[in-house]
Amino acid sequence: MTAAYDDFAGAYTAENETSLMNAYYERPATLALVGDAAGRRILDAGCGSGPLFAALRDKGAVVSGFDQSAAMVAHAKARLGADADLRVADLTDPLPYPDAEFDDVVASLVLHYLRDWDPVLAEFRRVLKPGGRLIASVNHPMMINLTHRHEGPRPDYFEQYTWTDEFELHGEKARMTFWNKPLHAMTDAFTAAGFRIAVVSEPHPVPEAQELFPGDFEILDTFPSFLFFVLEAG
Repeated sequence: MTAAYDDFAGAYTAENETSLMNAYYERPATLALVGDAAGRRILDAGCGSGPLFAALRDKGAVVSGFDQSAAMVAHAKARLGADADLRVADLTDPLPYPDAEFDDVVASLVLHYLRDWDPVLAEFRRVLKPGGRLIASVNHPMMINLTHRHEGPRPDYFEQYTWTDEFELHGEKARMTFWNKPLHAMTDAFTAAGFRIAVVSEPHPVPEAQELFPGDFEILDTFPSFLFFVLEAG
């Protein structure tokens, strides 16, 4: 996905600022699960252009962030300033942080790009303090069944497979490929990595989005696109 995000980094950054899915649904839900962030050391894993990093910093957190796309990190630096702790790093490699460095790791819409979660979760567990939290959002495992219900045979919920979709991001076409996992495969991976599942959340978009996105709001308000977890490191 590195090359893809480099190609449409500007369009993705602009879309993320005001879109229903990001600005009025995923980001508010993630911030609500983080709760009181004042004074907490938080790692924004897959930080993109930095909107979540900025929101966490505004809430008083001490934030570090990384993304595998250099173009996205460049947008984040432009937003957050030269003193922001931002790095280019790949989730599939060892993370460039010491053991037990963070109170929280936030992985916002990143795990569903990966086939194998085990090494990534092990690294998240390593950089978390004992009792620290992983707050993660991923594609809802039923979303593809809804999205593709009129496009041939219904996908097998229990299979793990890739699927590609095309999105319009601020006037540009972007193709993204995801790994579909059933819920039990996600929870099995979390517990095998040493996490305790504290919260599973299927939130609604924030109410003020109804006037801004009347048609899309109704769909999202009655069927979740994303699934959210709060996981505690043992």
